Amino acid sequence: MTGSILFEAIVFLAGAIICVSIAKRLGLSSVIGYLLAGVLIGPYVLGFIGKEGEDILHFAEFGVVMMLFLIGLEIEPKNFWNMRKTILGMGGIQVGGTMLLSYVLFAFFGFDWKVSLVISMAVALSSTAIAMQTIKEKGLMDTTFGTSSFSILLFQDIIVIFMIGAIPLLSNTTLETKTEDHGTSMSLIDSLPLGFQTLAIILSVVVIVVLGRYLIVPMLRKVAKAGVRELLIAAAFLIVFGISFIMELVGLSPALGAFLGGVVLSNSEFKHELESTLEPFKNLFLGLFFMAVGASINFIVIANNPLTIGGVLIAIIVIKAIVLFITGSIFKLKLDQKLLLSFSLAQVGEFAFVLLSFAFGLHILEQEQMDMMLVVTALSMSLTPIFGVVNERFILPKIGTKESVKRPMDHIAKSHKIILVGFGHFGSTIGRFLRSHGVEATILDHDSNRVDFLRKMGFEVYYGDATRQDLLESAGIAEAKIIISATNKIEVSKAISKIIKEQYPHVELMIRTKNRYDAYELLNLGHENIYRESLDTSLVLARDVLSKMGFRKYTLNRQVQNFKKYDEDSLRRLALEPKREEDYIFKAKQELAQQEKFLNEDLKRGVVEYDSHWDSEYIRELLNKK
Repeated sequence: MTGSILFEAIVFLAGAIICVSIAKRLGLSSVIGYLLAGVLIGPYVLGFIGKEGEDILHFAEFGVVMMLFLIGLEIEPKNFWNMRKTILGMGGIQVGGTMLLSYVLFAFFGFDWKVSLVISMAVALSSTAIAMQTIKEKGLMDTTFGTSSFSILLFQDIIVIFMIGAIPLLSNTTLETKTEDHGTSMSLIDSLPLGFQTLAIILSVVVIVVLGRYLIVPMLRKVAKAGVRELLIAAAFLIVFGISFIMELVGLSPALGAFLGGVVLSNSEFKHELESTLEPFKNLFLGLFFMAVGASINFIVIANNPLTIGGVLIAIIVIKAIVLFITGSIFKLKLDQKLLLSFSLAQVGEFAFVLLSFAFGLHILEQEQMDMMLVVTALSMSLTPIFGVVNERFILPKIGTKESVKRPMDHIAKSHKIILVGFGHFGSTIGRFLRSHGVEATILDHDSNRVDFLRKMGFEVYYGDATRQDLLESAGIAEAKIIISATNKIEVSKAISKIIKEQYPHVELMIRTKNRYDAYELLNLGHENIYRESLDTSLVLARDVLSKMGFRKYTLNRQVQNFKKYDEDSLRRLALEPKREEDYIFKAKQELAQQEKFLNEDLKRGVVEYDSHWDSEYIRELLNKK
């Protein structure tokens, strides 16, 4: 019964739902929940899944494949070129420094130079899956830490191609030996001399790029013409699985091929459609991958060599953290950003499974070395979210935020009547407009590098987490009249609103939201000053379109104001509706029809009868009559 696919599916889903729910309730990353679920259902605790979860791990790697495909879609070649200094600089220093120190460590303990080199390659790679998932969950992608992490991970994802190409050069294994051990050839290129295997790997990458441009895009255009959405979904899966299969045939990681395919398609007209189609499946498969990693931790190997594995694990994490901290220092990151970088990328990543297995197949690594490094890799990935929590809750509040408290601005902050939380693209527009009218605002931002830049621009800025009451007090919340939450993270806005309601009810809170659904949630919490970031811009664009079509400007400006009024009224009514999809759709359709009816009636009955007041011809006529 326990071997049933349906039973295993039930176990995985139940484990994910229970453990991730508990993790989120405790304020932890969902990755911790998935890893814990994997450990619990694995062969060494409850024993619900098979031997070390290896079969599940191979299937779950599709999550990593999809994630790298979507990352590739987000990287336009032009943007990639603009980021080249950060990618090559930070990524090169991190990979080179980690490889050098790791090689010295393993060579010192008596490992063969080839073994030391292969292990140092694997150790240099961090987990893109865990790091990117955590960064996106916490909304840190637009911070200096987020962009630095992305640059390093991207360099690793690229350099691993050359690592895999170089590993066959380290092997003295003949084709006959591999055939004896494995029964069949491992890949299509195994019959080639080792030097030609490297060339074949490089050529396979070129083939992926050419196929993407001249075969995949034309195929997608033909599929799109059919007008059937499920065909496009099938095409998206065909692309990802097809490229992955080709890469496996030549002995490369499927995830690398998917990444390259994504980059090739990043400039196509299907970029956003592919993103929206694969995103839900990516998250599901990534969760499965994290659970499989947890299940693959071999507690028998740990029990047989606890001191060795513990020592190697600690040494690797310390080496990576030191190199990452130095890398951040070279690129002048602030202390909190360097700590985040060091704690987030100090693990060994999922590509280590690929490199180590590849090297083992070529008889570079022995079975004992292979088992040890696989356990170390899985453990380092499992510990990373825990290290992140420790850093966030215990180290940063004592070390990272002290830096901001030392900055001489408390007396300035308390004199301002407006506090602005978040100074990204949205917040900076607000701040500049206020300042142009002689109104200063105390600006709070959680990115210390951005804070220093803003201060050079002449803005009064305070670094730190605006959800902390002590920081708000330092910024002068007691004397403030208005606090503006310009962040795109609704969790931050909700946390601030709770503090304002309970401690400073005299302060008026004005909140930015990304969409109607966030606005519904805030309205139901009793907030009135809600500003949807896309509403005004959308109406300005629509107004300009109608103006070019011949409508009078005064008419359009009045109608824009009417539309906003009707839409805001509708928003408040819909916020009170039941959340069943059928009820919401029915009511929303009624509201849309009502809005269009009101706007049409306004236009017809002459609410804007003198709409030419803003037209120069009308004014000239009045002046001529006088």
